[in-house]
Amino acid sequence: MTVPPAIRLTGVGKLFAAESGGAVRALAEVDVDVAAGEFVALIGPSGCGKSTILRLVAGLDRPSEGAVTVHGGAPEALSRAHKLGFAFQDAALLPWLDIRENIAVPFRLAGVQKDMARVAALIDLVGLTGFEQARPNELSGGMRQRVAIARALVLEPEVLLLDEPFGALDAVTRRQMNLELQRIWSATKTTTLLVTHAVDEALFLADRVLIMSPRPGRVLEAITVPFGRPRAPALLREAAFHTLEDKLTEALIPDANDDAARIQPIA
Repeated sequence: MTVPPAIRLTGVGKLFAAESGGAVRALAEVDVDVAAGEFVALIGPSGCGKSTILRLVAGLDRPSEGAVTVHGGAPEALSRAHKLGFAFQDAALLPWLDIRENIAVPFRLAGVQKDMARVAALIDLVGLTGFEQARPNELSGGMRQRVAIARALVLEPEVLLLDEPFGALDAVTRRQMNLELQRIWSATKTTTLLVTHAVDEALFLADRVLIMSPRPGRVLEAITVPFGRPRAPALLREAAFHTLEDKLTEALIPDANDDAARIQPIA
């Protein structure tokens, strides 16, 4: 028996109204399947519609063409059931609340009793034990993002959407957070869709990497990452990693002589 994908986009297109009149096509003919428990990364040039895909999966927007389903149903149903976690580049923590209460905010939004044992377990999972009573302004950028990820996981979501969660961090902190996210994902195996501009981040974290074209965004290639788990920092120094990173980086550069910006499959 074939197990249906956790996330499916079929023939998805998206148009946005332009300020000057008419419409801008953000996405065209996007087909994506993400299996339950899979970690998939989306990479592509700025403006190619990566974040738009996340919004469609989250039920925050609707496609102009095609269909988006999550666990076989409408994305909005997962949001209404509070089984969708979302973390952005901006941690967006409430400055007047400590870490524990920031992580517990989704309980209040869902109208359910706070489970502080669950909050404590997540604080431990993201490595912030001892900072439970700290306010956001007392934390580093990386620590705030750990809180944001814990908050996204607190209701035990079936799908986790990450939109450049480490984009504002310095290179050293970002690499540390990649290690932390890998560890957290390995412990939860939550179906995850990550948007990132960093090819090395995508390769280090994901099971598959989807390469998108310039606008209108299309999925040009889906690359299965060949490296086993868990992935140690030493992987980032290996020749095989750099070879694949270079190929994916080259794939992101459109051919000036090819209006469709198509690429050849990567071996």
